[in-house]
Amino acid sequence: MEYSLFTKLAAEFFGTAILMIFGNGSVANVELKNTKGHHAGWLNIAMGYGFGVMFPVLMFGAVSGAHINPAMTLAQAINGMFPWDEVLPYIIAQLLGAALGQFIVYLTYYPHYKDTDDAEAILATFCTTDADNKKLNYFLNEMFGTLVLVFGALCCLMDPWGEKDPAAAAIVVGFIVWGLVTSMGGPTGPGLNPARDLMPRVLHAILPIPSKGTSRWNEAWIPVVAPIVGAIVGAWLFKAFFA
Repeated sequence: MEYSLFTKLAAEFFGTAILMIFGNGSVANVELKNTKGHHAGWLNIAMGYGFGVMFPVLMFGAVSGAHINPAMTLAQAINGMFPWDEVLPYIIAQLLGAALGQFIVYLTYYPHYKDTDDAEAILATFCTTDADNKKLNYFLNEMFGTLVLVFGALCCLMDPWGEKDPAAAAIVVGFIVWGLVTSMGGPTGPGLNPARDLMPRVLHAILPIPSKGTSRWNEAWIPVVAPIVGAIVGAWLFKAFFA
């Protein structure tokens, strides 16, 4: 069935919020002091992000397509796979959802933010940075990671087997994210999603967190622009070879 635009936007809003709760919530559990998951490790974070994408796609894929990512929305529109008149509403819903999800993470981990004096650990629960402090590496990692994500997701969700069994396709997409975080996530986090990085960075800047340090706005454009570039190429590859 065809859903109203309002229902689609609600799906994008709640789907992106769930992504943040599972994804950045897992980072907070690992990085912040005195949590029961403190130092649980990178696989805990990768699993959180994998589930953070898998569940919204299962829940809302049939409603809105579960883009939950402005880069995915723009890439599909630029490649003629999504209507342009819905792009801005989708992106606004995704940005607001990311803000809500991050704020929920902040509220649930509030005592641990107060206990943590490591500014880098605090920042990691909000947004991405490059481990080697190199902007070129930052850009390339986010670009290629998003390219693989979008190409893989579209192959799963839009190929005949995925359209026949969308639940199985959604589960595979979750594993793609899980695998990407374990394989290509070391340099930057990764973000792979402008909403997932930009809105939490805004909250990091305005929330009263002791020892939070800088929000690193001088590099904030990279995890916004690079995923969009990678997503456009990934969607083009899918359309050119497999659509």
